[in-house]
Amino acid sequence: MSDTQERRTYTADDSYEPPVPERTGWVGFVLFGGIMLVMMGGFQAIEGLVALFKEDQYLVTRNGLILTMDYTSWGWTHLFLGLAAIGIGIGVLLGQMWARVLGIVVAVLSALANIAFLPAYPIWCTIVIATDVLVIYALAAHGDEVKAP
Repeated sequence: MSDTQERRTYTADDSYEPPVPERTGWVGFVLFGGIMLVMMGGFQAIEGLVALFKEDQYLVTRNGLILTMDYTSWGWTHLFLGLAAIGIGIGVLLGQMWARVLGIVVAVLSALANIAFLPAYPIWCTIVIATDVLVIYALAAHGDEVKAP
């Protein structure tokens, strides 16, 4: 069989089964991505709650942020992203395709939100952005291996 031909697997009743991706060591990296989504969601939610209830925690004025929004708006943004990331991270751990796609979307939105929030919390936002990049790579490159037998 040549490399360009697809190897087909048939069951006893001659029905075609699509090929299942083989599980490799990268599945651990995908699980890492799911766990980091859950953790990142928790951290984002905490960051949002701090922005909502203790505005004086951040050391820049409202005018020092990239986008001119008050901390209440930023708090709700971070809280919403955090809760979404927790739910999607659980879906990634269960191997759901919709969770992989939404996980990438939420990680991109989280990175953008933290870029805009960078003047308020530079070190923390940099750590969250780096984690978002790792999550995006894990879900995009190796996410289909979680469902493999």
